[in-house]
Amino acid sequence: MASYETLLTDLSESGVFTLTMNRPEKKNAISEVMWNELDDLFKKLRHDTSVRVVVITGAGDGFCSGADLSDGGRDSRPHQLAAMRSISDIVMSLHGLPQPTIAKVNGVAAGAGCNMALACDLIVASDRARFSEIFAKRGLSVDFGGSWSLPRLIGIHKAKELAFFADIIDAAEAERFGLVNRVVPADELEAFVAGWASRLCQSAPIALAQTKSLLNRSIGPSMSDALDAEGAAQTVNFATEDTVEALLAFREKRDPEFFGR
Repeated sequence: MASYETLLTDLSESGVFTLTMNRPEKKNAISEVMWNELDDLFKKLRHDTSVRVVVITGAGDGFCSGADLSDGGRDSRPHQLAAMRSISDIVMSLHGLPQPTIAKVNGVAAGAGCNMALACDLIVASDRARFSEIFAKRGLSVDFGGSWSLPRLIGIHKAKELAFFADIIDAAEAERFGLVNRVVPADELEAFVAGWASRLCQSAPIALAQTKSLLNRSIGPSMSDALDAEGAAQTVNFATEDTVEALLAFREKRDPEFFGR
């Protein structure tokens, strides 16, 4: 497996692959480099039969605080729709991995970071974890598959509550919402996830992959359909004055003023 600038990787003898997003000084916010490295890694994992389970976590005291907005939220691609298609490819690669995936949420999971966790098959959270669909506070709509994952996990009305208000909820509330599988004390998170990963490694990998595929296809529309819609919506958002104001306010550490234009 290649070495990466923003990702740490480890493969155990039993086949547990651990991906650690490694920008702790930014709460593991996803930079353009990290986007590209996640894209490369997920594509490689799909075809690696030595990997039986994938565990995703973050370095330091955060899981992932979402896309790095320090550059205004854009990358070097010439149009925002092209960027959204690239991001959609990444979440589809994660969603489509044949191996079971476990999000080990050790701290804040916001925006795309929250939805990266939701794109995993199982979510285990530390009691110190926090979750937020922060998009509305940035003048944006939900992306990275959240429009598909949220209502399937917690129902349409709870999904709208999280997406509309963009509140930060703690691990206990996330468990009440049905957003996570388990909440465990912070000092037990590592052992609990290792136990689940070990049990999954002992299962028949082809049968698990088939079960995962069947369950993912059991409720329409597809995630691909949802991602196309998210990309179109986010492209509209980035052309508005409200989003420019939201990103400026974020950098200036103040509340934005929205005027619907």
